Amino acid sequence: MTSGTSSGTWFNEALYPDWGQRFKVVKELVHKKSPFQDIRIFESSSHGRVLVLDGIVQITERDEFIYQEMLAHVPLFMHPKPQRVLIIGAGDGGVLRRVLQHKTVEKAVMVEIDGDVIELSKQHLPMFGKDAWDDPRAEVIVGDGIDYVKKAGDASFDVIIVDSTDPIGVGDVLFTDDFYKNCARILSDEGIIVNQCGVPFQQADELRETTARRAKFFPHVTAYLAAVPTYVGGFMTLGMAKKGTPPHKLDVTELARRAREGNIEGSCQYWTPEVHVASFSLPPYIAQNLPRS
Repeated sequence: MTSGTSSGTWFNEALYPDWGQRFKVVKELVHKKSPFQDIRIFESSSHGRVLVLDGIVQITERDEFIYQEMLAHVPLFMHPKPQRVLIIGAGDGGVLRRVLQHKTVEKAVMVEIDGDVIELSKQHLPMFGKDAWDDPRAEVIVGDGIDYVKKAGDASFDVIIVDSTDPIGVGDVLFTDDFYKNCARILSDEGIIVNQCGVPFQQADELRETTARRAKFFPHVTAYLAAVPTYVGGFMTLGMAKKGTPPHKLDVTELARRAREGNIEGSCQYWTPEVHVASFSLPPYIAQNLPRS
């Protein structure tokens, strides 16, 4: 995969060798090479502020709510009572903020390997994390998520959310057998793990291989959908694996009740009880990459 480049006033993402997207750059805010990756944040004319890592667009101000709401709210509502949440990656703070919206959450640990992403996001993308950084329930660690998972105690978390890049470069080690084995160990009896599995129209191998790895260590594996315009190629899949009983299919009424009691009702621009339920209905071209139940 080649990295994105700027051409005049345009940023060209080259995630795929023969298909891409570009953004008109209004202003370059920062461009820095950290010890881990190339970090770029710019103001675009169409999508507001844009975070780019190693030439690949990660999140934009205009549509971040879709990805972040679905990555956080779906697993937390699927768990009967999520109290301890581990977030790996997500240095912009948006997932942390959504996790902390849930009243049941007593502790949210965020482990981001690149401290520069956190600091630059606080400076240039404050609308993502907002006041989550100062929430007393939040513990933000600049460190290796793989190492953290290896050392964490058995059954020490209820939900793990992995917000990573694709399985190349820095993100590669978050898609291994050892990683999922340790995640299963540190999750409680009804524990859930969720991570992005790419856009199957272009990255079916990512969904298929990641699901197969998770199935070695979790009795229940599935995936759900989010339509994020910035992630070109149609639906993005978010892979879910669960210990204990099968993921219970909450009905719309129950989800609405929990959202109302948790003061999340009305705070979202994408997630709703209806969208939550519908997101698990997969088109055949996507479902064929999951194990048959």
